[in-house]
Amino acid sequence: MSVRLTLALDDGGLVLPTDGMIAVLHPHGDTDLSGLPRERVQIVQPFKPDFDAFSDQGFTCSAGFEAHPEPFAATVVILPRAKALTRDLIARAAQQTSGVIVLDGAKTDGIDSLLREVRKRVPVQGAIAKAHGKIFWFDAGAGDFSDWRAVAGPDIDGFRTAPGVFSADGIDPASALLASALPDKIGARVADFGAGWGYLSAHILKDARVRSLDLVEADHDALDCARQNITDPRARFHWADALRWKSPEPLDAVVMNPPFHIGRAADPALGRGFIEAAARALTPRGQLWLVANRHLPYETTLGERFATVTEVAGDNRFKVLHATRPSRPRT
Repeated sequence: MSVRLTLALDDGGLVLPTDGMIAVLHPHGDTDLSGLPRERVQIVQPFKPDFDAFSDQGFTCSAGFEAHPEPFAATVVILPRAKALTRDLIARAAQQTSGVIVLDGAKTDGIDSLLREVRKRVPVQGAIAKAHGKIFWFDAGAGDFSDWRAVAGPDIDGFRTAPGVFSADGIDPASALLASALPDKIGARVADFGAGWGYLSAHILKDARVRSLDLVEADHDALDCARQNITDPRARFHWADALRWKSPEPLDAVVMNPPFHIGRAADPALGRGFIEAAARALTPRGQLWLVANRHLPYETTLGERFATVTEVAGDNRFKVLHATRPSRPRT
């Protein structure tokens, strides 16, 4: 279990109810929740790899808070990075919890400023500092947080976004660069790995020769936005980890702006995994179109898995790489 949650339950004064469901919002996949009564825990996690991690452990999981019809006896919120999303989760928790709400987060995710804001609204208990973060709790009925509910994301050139999704406040410049570099004819069967709220996919579907486009996205909230932004019947939406997703048929092209962070920590292995997944999904003559920060060392992996690799566009921040003819992995 989270070291702060363990400390609070063991001797910090936090008492969870003995009956009723306990919601845990947005826990990380490696968060140890074994100290909670598994049969009474509802994990709410829109990020598919973390969702799968808890599902594999036998927890009841849902992608969104609305999936549970009855009030929760208690809710534990693990702070996400986005302030607007944090506030929205707290507002939802206050509306759907009959007992205590627990907030647990790192300093880098804004737990200190959140504690100050919550204290202005309700009496706070706990406020235990440990492991570069804090945990505190309060009675769900002690105050009104309805004004913290998130409004619809900004309209970005006709696209809908949501708090907490990647590039929620504007078109990502790397994706814009990739879109400008894509050929007029990209192929009949295409996939967008890490499709987000659908910017690149919408660009690809301008080509009438595209027969199908698979949008593969791990963030359920982002994929919901993509469903609103793209109504073209050629689009197929997959809430999935691109590293594990299997295409229903070999693809002519894969387009991607792969993530390279886990939380705040850079991890280029994510992008390399996306490249490996693309190579497996493509036909022998398939093509990969990828944009990345210029410093990321993807060329080695591309050279191992594709016959040709070319930089076709770029600037001082980003590079667009085109790879063709994937090789099959050695066994």
